[in-house]
Amino acid sequence: MIAPHADALVEHVRANRARYLDELRAWIAIPSISAQPAHAGDVRRSAEHAVARMRAAGLTDAEVLETGGHPVAYGAWLGAPGAPTILIYGHHDVQPDDPIALWTSPPFDAQVRDGKLYGRGAVDDKGQCLMHLAAIEAHLRVNGKLPLNVKVVIEGEEEVSSAHFESFLAREKERLACDCVVVSDTAVFAEDVPSLTTSLRGLVGWEITVHGPATDLHSGYYGGIVKNPLEALAQMLAALKDAHGRVVVPGFYDGVRELSPAERAEIAALPFDPAKEAAALGVPELSGESVRLPLERMWMRPTLEINGMYGGYQGDGSKTIIPSYAKAKLTSRLVPHQDPHAVRHAVTTFLKRVAPKGVTVEIEEHGDVRAVETSRDHPAVAAAARAMELGFGKPPVFIGTGGTIGPVSSFDRILHLPQVLIGVGLPDDAIHAPNERFDLGQFYGGIETMTYLYDELAKALR
Repeated sequence: MIAPHADALVEHVRANRARYLDELRAWIAIPSISAQPAHAGDVRRSAEHAVARMRAAGLTDAEVLETGGHPVAYGAWLGAPGAPTILIYGHHDVQPDDPIALWTSPPFDAQVRDGKLYGRGAVDDKGQCLMHLAAIEAHLRVNGKLPLNVKVVIEGEEEVSSAHFESFLAREKERLACDCVVVSDTAVFAEDVPSLTTSLRGLVGWEITVHGPATDLHSGYYGGIVKNPLEALAQMLAALKDAHGRVVVPGFYDGVRELSPAERAEIAALPFDPAKEAAALGVPELSGESVRLPLERMWMRPTLEINGMYGGYQGDGSKTIIPSYAKAKLTSRLVPHQDPHAVRHAVTTFLKRVAPKGVTVEIEEHGDVRAVETSRDHPAVAAAARAMELGFGKPPVFIGTGGTIGPVSSFDRILHLPQVLIGVGLPDDAIHAPNERFDLGQFYGGIETMTYLYDELAKALR
């Protein structure tokens, strides 16, 4: 049953769409690039801007909280004693804007074209944070209260791996106590296909250095008697997978769950055309484990990817050398029930075992982000599904995502909380790329969805 005040809430947010758009453009204008020290002041200014918007929405407890790195914007409304408490998470930092030349309009002067708002941070994640602040404001202005208690955490380091967020969570555990976390930093499956994400992959990585001779050598004098580190590295990396795209590292797939026939049928029924996807990506065809569905490979199977290889001469023309070293960076996206430490150890052990003679190998491990999975049968997820159906006019499908949001894993591991992943971005929003954009239909539909969400969660979590 829809709450009796729902029509008034929707009427309010629709009447204020132009204001919300102006507010989002003003927030985008702050270049909160967390990766670049020159923008540290802008990241702080963005946090202060978020706190001011929280206060304008009616959150009675709003302040900038320090983390040891870039700050967190925090706000709360706790005026519903006895009702459930939700924690809304998002981030206000953004990716670097380069290459500037590829932007059609300035990245921090957001412009509307063809029903989309173009600007860095428009959808990742300032626009999706603003959806919640607008919905909170609507409840407080129309009803004078919220149906449940709300805490909002908008982080400033998500784009740089949330380096200080876990220590922040541990320190602020009491302040952040709640019944459920709501995250709006994800996308739907496609336009006009409302979706709820129920799984996120984890992440670990390696940096490999293969050492050869003490210095670069003349390839004519020494070729044939000194092992080339680039060749050795290529041999090691090629040994990681078989011809069918399956990782051959012993223990790599430990814990990986096979999908049920019903789950595979559900994935197969989604509107996904591998040939069209390949064409859109500019590749001849999709690759990976050939016996798996493409969406299964993207969401529910672990990956092992080479992110970069370098060594030797990179300049114009020729320089005939045997380089003294070669390097590579690898990452693995993990799925639920994989142990990050076990995967890191397994890959490190395998690479050292297959290293050819004549070189020495140094491997640095990093990352400890577990995959997270929330059951679609959880009452909070069911509540989110009802809210999304009300906001977008059709029931959502349940999807996974191949990406990683470190704080989601942190909430799971440190606070042991169920999480609702209810983002409304589109797959082609160009996040992290030039011309990032937020479809305004998704933005406004997202605001309406969040107004319904708080009522639905209040009923589901009692």
